[in-house]
Amino acid sequence: MFISFAGLLVATFIEKRPGPIGFWTVTTVGEIVAWRVKWVAIPVTIIVLWTSARIVRSIKRNPARYIGLRGARLGLAGAALVTLLIAGLIGITIPERLRQRAMARQAAQYSLAYTYSRVLLTYQEQHGFIPGQEELRTELKTLPDPDGSIAQALQILDVNGYQPSTLLASAPNKAKTIPLRGQVIRKGAPSVPASDHGGVSFTNYELRLPGEDKVLNTDDDLIVRDGLVMTIPEYKAFIASRTRLP
Repeated sequence: MFISFAGLLVATFIEKRPGPIGFWTVTTVGEIVAWRVKWVAIPVTIIVLWTSARIVRSIKRNPARYIGLRGARLGLAGAALVTLLIAGLIGITIPERLRQRAMARQAAQYSLAYTYSRVLLTYQEQHGFIPGQEELRTELKTLPDPDGSIAQALQILDVNGYQPSTLLASAPNKAKTIPLRGQVIRKGAPSVPASDHGGVSFTNYELRLPGEDKVLNTDDDLIVRDGLVMTIPEYKAFIASRTRLP
């Protein structure tokens, strides 16, 4: 076992070429070897340790019949050493691997959020407004999708997390220039072109995406608001900053 592990260590070092031989490079290569052989090493380790321990006990019980007690003990110690090496090298990398997996899941979630943001922006550029909730899937399917990313994103989209809205600016006297003040901005129906209501249209949307738990309206959700991708704490801070504006 010890010779096999050392051989795999040398082979992996030649394969990866991590740099000059040193403590950290050897440790890094050892971690790679440990993860590669973990499923084979676990049953082999159990068998070898059990067999080695039985051999040592047999020799100790019958010293006149058997020889090689020292060699048997060295063999048992070598098997135990390899077991500890594999377990230790795997154990010290578990936190980092968990962190990398969490980062990968987060990156996939953000990638999906930016896909929705891009699709809605493209639709808005083509039509001047964004679709309503009921026709969201149907309308977004009309966009060009050369790589299939839109179709894939729409398959897992929960339209219940999508809330479109339109801000309409209007003036009491249509002959006057429309002032863009807060008191003349009112909430209107979604998906209304500017030509239909005679005012200035500001189309908005809020899209809530489930997080790792795959459940909507939980603390790990992502919020896509008018192209901005935010976590729940970031979204709350964003809303708070807007309410503090004069």
